[in-house]
Amino acid sequence: MYLTVKETAEYLDMDEQYIQKLILTKRIRALFDGEQYLINKEQFNTHKEQVEKYRELIQQILNEPIPEDIDVKDED
Repeated sequence: MYLTVKETAEYLDMDEQYIQKLILTKRIRALFDGEQYLINKEQFNTHKEQVEKYRELIQQILNEPIPEDIDVKDED
């Protein structure tokens, strides 16, 4: 499914001008149909999956219990 720059900005929750900049610097693949850029929505799936995995990892770290005694001393 192809999206316009405006639709892509809404989908990614970013500014339209930033999306244009990413297209012009070839960080986002896009087709120009003579009037506007069209962006394939599928190219963002991997990115969204990685972000979701990272959020889950952070949540696991935050949910890890704090040790009872943080003043553990070495018994040398």
